[in-house]
Amino acid sequence: MKVLILGGDGFCGWPTTLHMAARGHDVMIIDNLARRAADRELGCDSLTPIASLDHRLEAWKAEGHAPIAFESLDVARDYDSLVAVLRRFQPDAIVHFAEQRAAPFSMRSARHKRYTVDNNVNASHSVLCAMVEACPDAHLVHLGTMGVYGYGRTGGLEIPEGYIDATLSSAGETAQLEMLYPTDAGSIYHMTKTLDQLLFQFYAKNDALKITDLHQGIVWGTVTAETGSEGPFVNRFDYDGDYGTVLNRFLMQAAIGHPLTVHGTGGQTRAFIHIRDTVRCVELAILNPPARGERVRIMNQMTESHRIRDLAGIVSGMTGTPIHFMDNPRKEKAENDLRVSNSGLLHLGLKPTKLSDGLMQEVMDIAIRHSNRCDTSKIVANVKW
Repeated sequence: MKVLILGGDGFCGWPTTLHMAARGHDVMIIDNLARRAADRELGCDSLTPIASLDHRLEAWKAEGHAPIAFESLDVARDYDSLVAVLRRFQPDAIVHFAEQRAAPFSMRSARHKRYTVDNNVNASHSVLCAMVEACPDAHLVHLGTMGVYGYGRTGGLEIPEGYIDATLSSAGETAQLEMLYPTDAGSIYHMTKTLDQLLFQFYAKNDALKITDLHQGIVWGTVTAETGSEGPFVNRFDYDGDYGTVLNRFLMQAAIGHPLTVHGTGGQTRAFIHIRDTVRCVELAILNPPARGERVRIMNQMTESHRIRDLAGIVSGMTGTPIHFMDNPRKEKAENDLRVSNSGLLHLGLKPTKLSDGLMQEVMDIAIRHSNRCDTSKIVANVKW
C-alpha cells in the first residue's frame, strides 16, 4: 500500500512511519517540523537525543530499507502543495497526525489557543478538501483523543465507540436516533478534536470519503521494535509540563529522584495505551477501511484505565520515590470514573500491552541513561486554566 503520514516526525508519527515501512508499504512523510519548533520555543529538548529527520531517513535507507520520501510543507496552510503531493503520490491511506497535540500548550496564552485552532482545524479541513480533489478513494486515518468525550459525566455508563443511541424529546413527542456521543472538551486542544469529528461526519456524508477516527488514550512508553532505545531511529521522550505524558513523566521523575507530581487529589481516571500498541492500532485501521458511503468509523484506541494517584503509587512502590500532591492547574473534576469500550480494535486483532507486562522498567532505564539531559526547571506544569 501507499501510505502518506502527516506529522511523521512526531512522537506517534515517527514510530508509525517505521512500523509501516518495515512491513513493506510505500511510505511518505509530510511534516513542517512544528513539534521541533515547539521545543525551541519552550527551551526544552526531548530527553532522548533525537536525530534530525533528514538523518533519520538517510540512516533508514543506509540499512538497506526502501527509502521513505519526505515533503516539507504546512498541511494547514500550503493547500496547493498538499493537493499536488496527493495527486502525485496517490496514497491508499493517509494517516493524520499533523495537529498540535498538547492540552497545556494549547492553553498557554491567547496566541497558543489561536495557533492550535488555526493549525488543527485548518489542517484537518485542508486534508479533506484535498482528498476530494486529488484522491477521493483514499482512506483517512485520524488520531483523535479520548478527551472528546470529557471526564465525569457518564453516570457510570461505559463510553461507546463514538456513537450512542439517544431519545429526543420535544413538545411531548419523542424520537429515537443514533448520534455522536456528546462532547465535553477540557482544553482548546481537545475542542479542536471535537470540531474534527464534525468535519469528518460532513465529508463522509457529502463526499463519501472513507474515514476512521481513532480516539486515543494517553500514550506511554517510547520504544517500538523499529525505533529501538538507542541510535538514529530513537523516538522522542517528552517529560516537560506541556508535552510530557503523565506516566512517562512519573518514570522520568523517579529516575532522577524528583518527587512524583500529582495534581489535585490524583483522582482523575484516564485511559492509557503503550506506543507499541499505537502503531499496531494505526496499522489495523489502515488495513480495515470502511467502504465509501459508510459513516465515519470511530474506535477507542486504549488498552486500560487508571487513576492518576494509583499510577503514582505503582511507580513509588517500584522506586521508593515520594509522591507530592500539588494544586491542580486545570479546571476539571477532582474524581471521575472511566469505563471505555475498545471492542473495535480488539475485534481486529489487537493484543494489548499492559502496565503489568514490565515495560515500565524499560522507560525507567531510558530515563536514567539520559538523566543528564533533563532540565529540572521544565518538569512541573506551569500552565493554569
